Amino acid sequence: MTEPISVVVLSTGLDNFKDIRRALSAEERVKLLAGGNDAEQLYEEIVRLKPNAAIIALGANADQAVRFIERLNVECPGTTLISAAQNASPDMIIGSLRAGAREFLRIPISAEELRTVLDRVSDFSNKQMVEAPKKQGRMIAVFSSKGGCGTSFIATNLAAATNAKTVLVDLNLQAGDLPLFLGLDHKYSIADMVEKRSRLDESLIGTLVTPHSKHLSLLAAPREADSADEIEPQHVFEVLQKLREHYDYVVLDPQHTFDSITLAALDQSDEIVLVLTLDIPAIRSTQRALAIFDRLGYPRKKVRIVVNRWSKQIDLDLRQVEKFLGEPCVGFVPSDYQTAVSSINLGTPLVQAEPSSKIALEIRRIAQEISLGVVPLSEAKPRRAFWNSFLKKQPAQAQFNLETSMEKV
Repeated sequence: MTEPISVVVLSTGLDNFKDIRRALSAEERVKLLAGGNDAEQLYEEIVRLKPNAAIIALGANADQAVRFIERLNVECPGTTLISAAQNASPDMIIGSLRAGAREFLRIPISAEELRTVLDRVSDFSNKQMVEAPKKQGRMIAVFSSKGGCGTSFIATNLAAATNAKTVLVDLNLQAGDLPLFLGLDHKYSIADMVEKRSRLDESLIGTLVTPHSKHLSLLAAPREADSADEIEPQHVFEVLQKLREHYDYVVLDPQHTFDSITLAALDQSDEIVLVLTLDIPAIRSTQRALAIFDRLGYPRKKVRIVVNRWSKQIDLDLRQVEKFLGEPCVGFVPSDYQTAVSSINLGTPLVQAEPSSKIALEIRRIAQEISLGVVPLSEAKPRRAFWNSFLKKQPAQAQFNLETSMEKV
């Protein structure tokens, strides 16, 4: 390893501590972080600093030192524990190794033996770095099983609302148009990333996505529909896994069908934003999607229902809609056709073009909720109070009975 080998030393005997420190100081690759005879204080330092190695001199109270090794072995598995002693008996050495020490040094420490032990510490530390858990960004799919509900608009603006490294992925492989929503002219697409998936690293991924802003990039759909013919669900799975390792958020805009590629994306997603509009066909489609999610084994907490193009003119009782779906709606994006279309035509997400608009404010609220976790319905006081007051203003005869309406479909 190119970095210095960090070490902490515990020794209840001053002579042993001086010998260990003298031996370590002769090694240029060693950095002594802390040392002393207070076991509790050194324990806290080791847990905090997580050094590459900790040397524990057994000394006169060997049993206490062995118990110290046992505690560290549980708390700091990435730290190589090294026991050390003068005239140690075989039982003492074996006891320390059984407690979790990986190495043993005889005091006084010979330079050759120390180099051998440090070589092993370096190898172990390098292996720990290689095997360290890879970053897993949050993956959010914005989905509707019915076209025309505005999923691309919602996905684009949710992605643009995040204040973290985010990639927006167009999984409508045959007719994706997310570049239009972002005002981008892309050179590469997901087809290129699939082709190079076996050697994807941060540099190559950065080349294949199209940057939009400091935080947001786009992985576009292929320009030509036939370029998607060779893309398999497993290919998409591998690409999305790689993207999660390099981005804080991966926002997906899948097709409106339950095809194999869409299912591969939904399976991987941490959360699904299920978009609907308050009309009978869209509500019916949403209910069917929830039923499919149940059959697929998706937990309901994975799904967030968002109403798009909400208007006070819609004669449907929200409480009936939620009762019919069996799930609360967590967001209500107001209907403002001119504002929304203008942002699309300009190629600028509305949360950036008009951040103070009602649509932008609600999308930002939804993005914050997704990022920070689910707000229980009982705690969503502003939203519920708003809807309660709205429903009180509606004349009872103007509200349809949803179940009766659905029977007619």
